[in-house]
Formats: sequence, C-alpha cells, structure tokens
Amino acid sequence: MTLRDLPSVHELAGQLDPSVPHERLVALARTVIDAAREAILRGEVHGKSPLQVAEDAVRGWKSQSQRRVINATGVVLHTNLGRAPLPELPSTAGYSNLEYDLGTGRRGKRDVHAGRLLEALLGCPAIAVNNNAGALFLILNELAAGGETIISRGELIEIGDGFRIPEIMRRSGTELREVGTTNRTRIEDYRDAITERTRVLLRVHPSNFRMTGFTARPELAELVALGRERNIPVYEDLGSGCLVDMGGYGIPEPTVQRSLAGGAHVVSFSGDKLLGGSQAGIIAGDTVLVGRIRRNPLFRAFRQDKLATHALETVARHLLLGDFDRIPALRMMRMGLDELRSRAEGLARRIEGATVVAGESVIGGGSTPDLALPTWLVVLPETEKASNLERRLRLGDPPVIARIESDRVVLDPRTIFPEEETVLVGAVVGGGRLAPAPA
Repeated sequence: MTLRDLPSVHELAGQLDPSVPHERLVALARTVIDAAREAILRGEVHGKSPLQVAEDAVRGWKSQSQRRVINATGVVLHTNLGRAPLPELPSTAGYSNLEYDLGTGRRGKRDVHAGRLLEALLGCPAIAVNNNAGALFLILNELAAGGETIISRGELIEIGDGFRIPEIMRRSGTELREVGTTNRTRIEDYRDAITERTRVLLRVHPSNFRMTGFTARPELAELVALGRERNIPVYEDLGSGCLVDMGGYGIPEPTVQRSLAGGAHVVSFSGDKLLGGSQAGIIAGDTVLVGRIRRNPLFRAFRQDKLATHALETVARHLLLGDFDRIPALRMMRMGLDELRSRAEGLARRIEGATVVAGESVIGGGSTPDLALPTWLVVLPETEKASNLERRLRLGDPPVIARIESDRVVLDPRTIFPEEETVLVGAVVGGGRLAPAPA
C-alpha cells in the first residue's frame, strides 16, 4: 500500500457499521489512517488494510471484553481468571439501599450490609475496603503514621505484580523497623527494637510462599504478650482469609477466628482467596481500633463499590449459615476423589480417544503455595501439538482454559462447573477439532 491508496477519513468512516455514532467512526477512521500513513513512511508492510483494521476495532467495541471462561486448569483461585469464582448473586439491576436505612428513612452506611454478617462470624467489628493491600495501607496510616512499625525481615514479601509490602508500608507514613534475619527472627528481636516511637507490631502470614529449613519466627501468642506488656497493638496480615476450618480437607490454613482468639488486636485478609468471594480487604478486631480506622479520611478512598459490597454480603451470609457448597471455591476445594473421578470419566466418555489419569489440582491465588490436592484428569487425544490445541480451545467460544502436562492437554474437573460440562464437550469437539465419542 502507498500513500495514494489511503482512503479519505469520510470515505473510510462511511464504510463502517452505521449503528455506531458517526462521530466515533470519523475519529476512528482518522486514527487508523494516521497510523497507516506513518507505517508507510517508515517502510513497514502490514497485512491488513485500513478498512480491516477499523472493522476489527468496531467489532471490539461491540463485544464484551470481560467474558466468562471455562476454567479447566484445576487452579481453584486462578489469579488471571478473577481468583475466586463468584456464587450466584441476587439481582443487582436498578437502585438499591446501598447507603439508605430503610428503617429510619435516613442516610445509612454501606458497611452494614456485609459488616453485620462478618461481625457475627468473627465475634468482633469488621469493615471492608477494596483489597488487602489497601487494608494494610489504611491500618498503618491510622495506627502508625509518624511512628515505627516493627516487622521481621522474613515477612517483607512481594504480593504480586511487582507490589511489595515494604513499599506499601512506607507510603502509609510509617517507618519500617526490620528485625531478625531473612530466615530466623526471635521475640527478643522485637523486644530489643521497641522504642518510644513504636506504634505497631506487624506479623505477616506467608500465604503466598513457604520458607523451610533452618527457620524460626515468634508465635502469635509471644507477640501478643509483648504487645500487652508494652501497650502496643499487634496487627496480623493473614492474606488468604480462611474463615472455614479446611484441615479436614487437607488444607491446613490458619483461620481468621484463631488469630483473633489468639489476641491479635487487628487482622486483615483478602475477600477473593480462601474466603471465596469478591475482591476485598477485610479489617477486623478491637472495637476502638477498627473504629479509628473506619474514621480515617482515607477510608473513603479505599472503600468498596456497590457490586463488591453486594457480592461480599452474599458470600458472608453463606459462610454464616454454613452453606459452604453455595460458595464455588469452597465447594471445589472440598470435592472428594470419588466425585472427581466420576466426573472425569463422564467427560472422557464423550470425547473419542480421551483417557483419565490421576493428577493434582492446586489452590492458587497466593494461598497454600506448597499444597496440592489429588484429582483425576481428562487427557485429550494427541491429534496435534499440545500448544496448538491449547490455543484453539483458549480462543474458542466459550474460551476453555486448559493446561499442558507431559506434552498433552488435560482438563481438571475440579474447577469445571457441572453445568458447564455439555458446553465444554462441545467446545473441545468443535473448537478443538476432536471427535465426539461414538453413540
């Protein structure tokens, strides 16, 4: 293509979807033509014409970018797939009493919807902000700004996407006082570091990593005793947010209730990990301290929106009433091997050449990093290069996100909703170009 071949702005706009406002099409045509002109002047050759580029852009505008996908990876809390899959939620259409007290007819607080349920679960006041990094920032800004926060060097972790706890802490206005070494910290290290400027003793649960070997760190009870002795609050960042004892299912993650019962003055944790809900940072603990944090002017900057509040209330209600199977993430983590094998075999029978083998699922999402859950996998037939089949499934409708093991594409039924199975088989047979099993 040469400069002479470029259409005019209005010519290109006139060839595009007329259901889109004309001024949008004109602006798009101008952008596309300008980019094509610059590419020609640089000597670049592109396979698509300006019309094709513009049509692709319009199709992108009209299609929903965030879509439901079928997670066949076996990673329950898949960070790239939105972590915890949400349960069915009551309708969010129209208006709501988000900040309206129906009883008094006056302005209310959005905290009350999930807060009253979380308080019943935890036995203490609880508030929610947009995520756990925001909770960490807000707690330290209120309780330790202008003073020092003592933390073990072994707990100065990166929480993902390049965000590091030390950097968030410093931005809150507190000064870090690092104690101990990377692998070993003793209670005496905390005691010796306390000065008149110490405001908080911080303990961070290693929910997204494990350190083994020659290691040591104080028990929560030791920190709590020291905090009481010196009148300094102890704050525990629990990260993964386990509110249900999962030990019976092979998941030995400490619960929030145990930390509170152990004397932690304030705890914070995520809403979209082991809690099984929407993204949130939940702050719970001492009535006076949580009240102070709630009144911090920055609370408004970090508070949840109405959709996250709605989802958190729903999940908290299921937890409080013991309806754990209504929370998809908890149901998946608690699924037994017999059920998993039955479902895997049922799927394999519908795809010619598929087989079933024992395998492992993982919880993911920065929780229980060294823990695998036994499962049964559907191994798809080896009709082509595994990466090609995985890509075709990923780009299908609906997208199926699978994983590759030993150069074979496998599907883990643990993270596949039962109601998705028929659609999944259709996507594998159609988009994956595999044959259905003979009737």
